[in-house]
Amino acid sequence: MSDLPNESHPEGPYDRLSPTPRPKLSNTELSRFIDFIEKFEEETEHSLSLSHGYREMRMMLHLMRNHLAGRLTTPTSLADASGLSYGTAKRGIESIIQRGLILSRPRTKSGKTVSLHPSPMMIDEWEAYANRIKGLLGPLFGVDPESDTGRRIFLDADATDRVISPPAVLSARLELKGGLRGLIHADPTFMAMHNLKQQLESIFGLEIHNSARSIDDLLEAILANAGRTKSRYDLVACDLPWFGELASKGILLPLDRFIRRDAYDLSDFHPVAVQSTRYAGRQYGIPLQTTPELLCYRKDILEEAQLEPPTTTEELVKAARRLHDPARGRYGIAWNAARGTPLGHTFSFLMAKFGQPIIDLRRCEGGYDFQQASGEALRPMFQSDAAYRACEYMLDILKYSPPNILHMAWYERAQSYASGEACMAYCYTLLAPLIEFDQASPAWGKTGYLPHPVGNHGRPITPIGGYALAIPANLSEERVESVWTALRHLTSANMSKLYILNGSLVTPRFSVSQDPEVSSLSPLIEIVDEMVRKDILQAWPRPPVPGITDVISIAGHEIFEVLDGRRSIKKALSMAQDRADRVMRDRGYY
Repeated sequence: MSDLPNESHPEGPYDRLSPTPRPKLSNTELSRFIDFIEKFEEETEHSLSLSHGYREMRMMLHLMRNHLAGRLTTPTSLADASGLSYGTAKRGIESIIQRGLILSRPRTKSGKTVSLHPSPMMIDEWEAYANRIKGLLGPLFGVDPESDTGRRIFLDADATDRVISPPAVLSARLELKGGLRGLIHADPTFMAMHNLKQQLESIFGLEIHNSARSIDDLLEAILANAGRTKSRYDLVACDLPWFGELASKGILLPLDRFIRRDAYDLSDFHPVAVQSTRYAGRQYGIPLQTTPELLCYRKDILEEAQLEPPTTTEELVKAARRLHDPARGRYGIAWNAARGTPLGHTFSFLMAKFGQPIIDLRRCEGGYDFQQASGEALRPMFQSDAAYRACEYMLDILKYSPPNILHMAWYERAQSYASGEACMAYCYTLLAPLIEFDQASPAWGKTGYLPHPVGNHGRPITPIGGYALAIPANLSEERVESVWTALRHLTSANMSKLYILNGSLVTPRFSVSQDPEVSSLSPLIEIVDEMVRKDILQAWPRPPVPGITDVISIAGHEIFEVLDGRRSIKKALSMAQDRADRVMRDRGYY
């Protein structure tokens, strides 16, 4: 018997080059596919500014793919991608440039060599095109728009309007000898920036050199850099509470003249983040991330124990006690108890739970006024009732904490919770990717988030953390203008979304939180955004005022002796008060 296909059907039920049976299409499916191809062609013609004389689609695809991957596109590589002769391709490229779809940017001062990039107009067209094609694909494959899959495919008009475009390249490359030099923090947002290094370099047209440090080392490096005649760094990442001290010492460059000149709009940023980067009425930084410290809890474990999520310190202690089961390797709660800055942060936040800032700030509507703080308002409050209660509370939860609690800082507590060891944890949203993005974590999809449970005299608050980018005051004048341009773009909504899509989970911008692609990543995005709108996010628990880093450090060292069992609460708070008073007086703060 012959192995050839049936003569009456030249292709038969098999492809000529493969013995695998080809799937059959019903008449309905084939008809639907033909309709799709027709509509696809129509959408392509109407959405994209294509000229039919050249193979422009191939060139546009190559250009957009390289832009999204951060790869360099040259006229030669684009001509090769077209499949045309070089002369024909060159004419096609010139045509696209003239229509405003491609930016040609000099790679050298002579301008003899250039790189090619999609213009904002071209990016907008491709985004609109992609959304319209998504709308065609659903009906083609029989996807219900109301289903979960359908909702990921179809965006209503309002949602589409909120989608933030990928960042476009600068029309002119930044002129900075030696590239852009940054001093940054080692956290997921800055690691996302590091992973995007190639793309950012393409956007700015220069090399980027970042030095990443831990929180204490970062502050020391900023202070050391301020002692140099000329700054080694173009941009420095500053923890929000540092701005009062760094600005008061003249270490940071005021940005007001650039903000006024460029009509730079700060209204999209979380107000508390903008306030934290101001000092004495002047703006010294632009927020890159705001990261609240929340109470994370395992919804499944609390439900199994028939416990409600704790909203007061008493409820939290009771829940931690009930959930604590060392024999099973399960502990009640993880938190920052390591000596120094980590414990100092915990102490300042816990004082706020009991209604008192760590310094004697003046009470105002909605909290405490840190923007006008000076003199006696800067006096530490270690001898207050709130300070004593904060220490008592720490001793209470210490009993229901993991065995390594006295060595636990920001990452360790988040990891303890994400691994399933701790049932609850105080955790910055900065480290939430350990919980929200790791499907192997026992806490994945089972985590609830709350503001800090309150003590007596307190109200629901969420202490804010985060970083902003600033320009050192001793930066060479000839670099300042280009560095300001880089600062604006690195903190833009387009960039903020890009960081989130590459591993971060925090943003200081309302527009980014409302982007449907961002908000769909984790319920945490909407939770934080809602807290900002309800004014639950507060900076006064760790206020950006002069001397605050010293006060927090003193707290973290003196109170550690209480947790370690070597000193009474009363004695530790007295010693902390004496040390803090002496430091603040010596520095002339009051």
